[in-house]
Amino acid sequence: MEVKIGVRSVHRELVVETDLSADQVEEQIREALAVNGGVFALTDTKGRRIVVPVASLGFVEIGEDEARPVGFGGTL
Repeated sequence: MEVKIGVRSVHRELVVETDLSADQVEEQIREALAVNGGVFALTDTKGRRIVVPVASLGFVEIGEDEARPVGFGGTL
């Protein structure tokens, strides 16, 4: 699943591919926001860990759980 993270005062967003479900990502965001001075941490599909202080979060866009089929999908 693709997760886009907007960081305040940064013009480019972070794009992270993760094996977590949308519900799991949302739960991690909620937990990070509940802690004063907390951090939002996410591990990507290659095992790299992304850590962003919640005070710097602009937005988090959670992609779809299912991958969409590529192509026309019709039969010839």
